[in-house]
Amino acid sequence: MKKLTVVKLKREANAFSKYQSATDEPTLFGVTDGKAIGTHLEHEFRLRLERSYVFSSGSSARGIDFPELGVDMKATSIRQPQSSCPFKSAKEKIYGLAYSLLVFVYEKVDDQQRRTARLDIKHVVYVEKAQTADFQTTSGLHKILDNSGNKDDLLAFMEERLLPMNEMQADQLADEILRNPPAIGYLTISNALQWRLQYRRVIEYAGRVDGVEKVI
Repeated sequence: MKKLTVVKLKREANAFSKYQSATDEPTLFGVTDGKAIGTHLEHEFRLRLERSYVFSSGSSARGIDFPELGVDMKATSIRQPQSSCPFKSAKEKIYGLAYSLLVFVYEKVDDQQRRTARLDIKHVVYVEKAQTADFQTTSGLHKILDNSGNKDDLLAFMEERLLPMNEMQADQLADEILRNPPAIGYLTISNALQWRLQYRRVIEYAGRVDGVEKVI
């Protein structure tokens, strides 16, 4: 059994997507629960990997799907490409998540006559962890810094963005931004008890910017 690497993970994601797009799934016929469909897709991909590779498989309790690789897997419908992830701190919206993302974007098609379904994989995108921050927040901070912005400008901007943090946390974060400006992220991250990650932009930018790779 071979050891799984990020390069092999991407290669297998490409091959799996082509196979999955041509495979009937009778158990998913009529299913509209996006979470159930996404879980099925992720489970099938993991089973494929387990046939050929040795790797530490994560879980919701452990945080991410491939902890040794620092990669989490997401499966989402092309109709509304989004998912949720645990909230740790507002800093994630500026500096990104602590891991990269492998995102499968599918279209589910039901065959009424044959009473089966297919998951047509439209996109697979690999987002490096450095690019997992919020696009509008990071691009806005860059504009402030490029325009000789100071700490007060950063604090005002973060307050306008309603970032979930207290005054002390905002003060410390503004100092960090001045010392270490964040990279531009390409997710849309909505404030909530859990982060809601939206993927339209990474689909659009895949293969056009560093750190956002079009796998298929």
